[in-house]
Amino acid sequence: MFATWCVPCRAEHPDLVAFAAEHQAAGDAALFGLVYADTPDAVRQYRAQNGGSWPMLEDPDGRVALNFGVSGVPESFVISPDGVVVAKYVGGVRLAQLDRVLTDLQARPQ
Repeated sequence: MFATWCVPCRAEHPDLVAFAAEHQAAGDAALFGLVYADTPDAVRQYRAQNGGSWPMLEDPDGRVALNFGVSGVPESFVISPDGVVVAKYVGGVRLAQLDRVLTDLQARPQ
């Protein structure tokens, strides 16, 4: 969940840009964002200035956020290829945390 007015969202953004670039090239992970209580135009402008090319989904009525149990922003979820939430980060996430959970996921028996 991301909003341009959210200070912790802005703080974690460079780590998300780095993660997306690293793993897009490797093809082993994908990043998706959800716009939370913000406008798509504001998010587009922010990303034009600060990077980020992953898809950003709109949630105008907040249903997706409710379904995920979001209490505020930022919140990040790591979802396995089989659709299971394997990690949730509240208040910001760092590149090392994302890399660690991805490594753990890749080490799991199939």
